[in-house]
Amino acid sequence: MKAEDFDKKFDEGQEAIVGDLDLGSARRVNQDHKRINVDFPAWVVDSLDREATRIGVTRQSIIKVWLVERLQAEAAHKPLNDDAAGSTH
Repeated sequence: MKAEDFDKKFDEGQEAIVGDLDLGSARRVNQDHKRINVDFPAWVVDSLDREATRIGVTRQSIIKVWLVERLQAEAAHKPLNDDAAGSTH
């Protein structure tokens, strides 16, 4: 199907377009995983484990959620062209 035909079908919204998509090769942008190792003091790991147990998630999940929340908060308060080399943290 040509892109123009697909766009028209989508814009009109009268027909389902899911059947026209190759979902087998679909992926979310910026969602590739990359494994890293991080060393924490024992007290930090213990605190993470207590909090993770309290809310019913894994240690890895709480670390991911907290890091994403912090990164989003930082991004909301800084211009996108902020030079990381000039950062003070």
